[in-house]
Amino acid sequence: MAYKITDNCICCGSCADACPVGAISEGDGKYVIDADACVGCGTCADTCPNEAIEEE
Repeated sequence: MAYKITDNCICCGSCADACPVGAISEGDGKYVIDADACVGCGTCADTCPNEAIEEE
């Protein structure tokens, strides 16, 4: 299952650094996850200090 980044994102980049498949990139005002590339591992959600990532 893919994950999504909510508006609680503070653009710290920790999720992008942690993503093992490089599915996260900086978007307009928050980071975004490429749902097609996401493998659903949850590493990004575990890493996010603001709990801004949830299952889609």
